[in-house]
Amino acid sequence: MKEQPMIRVKSFLRDVPKGTMILDLHPGQPSETNLFTGEFQAQTDGSGKLEVYQVFPGIQLSLNTFLADEVSFFHESHPHILEITHCRTGRIGWNFKNGTSVYLGAGDLALQNTGCCAASVMTFPLGYCESVTISVNFTELSRNPLPVFAENGLDTDLLYRHFCLSGKSMSLPSSPDIDCIFRPVYQLPEQLRLPYFQLKVQELLLYLSCLSPEDSALTAFQSRQTALMQQIHHQLTEHLDRRYTIEELSRQYLINTSSLKEIFKGVYGMPIATYMKEYRIHKAMELLTQTNDSIAEIASAVGYETQGKFAKSFKEFTGLTPSTYRKKYREHPVSLHRQTDETL
Repeated sequence: MKEQPMIRVKSFLRDVPKGTMILDLHPGQPSETNLFTGEFQAQTDGSGKLEVYQVFPGIQLSLNTFLADEVSFFHESHPHILEITHCRTGRIGWNFKNGTSVYLGAGDLALQNTGCCAASVMTFPLGYCESVTISVNFTELSRNPLPVFAENGLDTDLLYRHFCLSGKSMSLPSSPDIDCIFRPVYQLPEQLRLPYFQLKVQELLLYLSCLSPEDSALTAFQSRQTALMQQIHHQLTEHLDRRYTIEELSRQYLINTSSLKEIFKGVYGMPIATYMKEYRIHKAMELLTQTNDSIAEIASAVGYETQGKFAKSFKEFTGLTPSTYRKKYREHPVSLHRQTDETL
């Protein structure tokens, strides 16, 4: 069975208590001002770990792992510091001061200066996330140019004007170029991390220097619309034994069906029906490993009319029958929460 990202996240954070956010600052040349220096705070009801490296003077990179629905961040607001976030797995959402919301899926990239998110809530619609955050202090960078820029007569001021000066957030969808830059970053042994990060940060900034703010492509939604999707999500997942239609939800929440489909997919990364099918199976995985309920009882609890239909869907998704899955994973139970037309 293919490894589920949620299992990897839970395993990595197994020793981090709920309500705890660990900030692991690795030794390196101190920076005058960056995202993870000065007054930085993070709070959550879940758990998380940020492994922070000083890559160059003025540039820090953080490997982030979260097992939470949301994290509240507070850090100093500096319009000359650019924050770049890459999402590896899960989904990441921000609600900005201007009333808009942006969500990243696997492989997507977001850029904004720290004035946009100095006191913000980062949400994780699937309950987990692995990501990288790179903070670039352009004031410090002007005094200590990056080797590849200095050696080739390139100016980082262009990056500052395009992505930092406007004070707006921009986002880029997943692409082969972005994947090529970030994919190796997540799996490096400790002794190779810093030199590899130095190469990859320069590669990323060179890549961004070829872009302009007009290249932003991810859709931004109104925060009130995404809040409505969260209400719908709560209703769907709290009543798994009930199957709602798109039309029912549309009438109940006074939103047309096409907008409902589009915004839900924008927040949660997939169509409602697909999401709910995966959510039901993940909930069944949890019940199989953590309870003594019969397979028939579990099938009913997650919204299947018959045990046979449940078993068929479960095997299509996991490659195992429910009874085989229970025997295989019973000793190491895992609570899965990844929620991956028109009865739902």
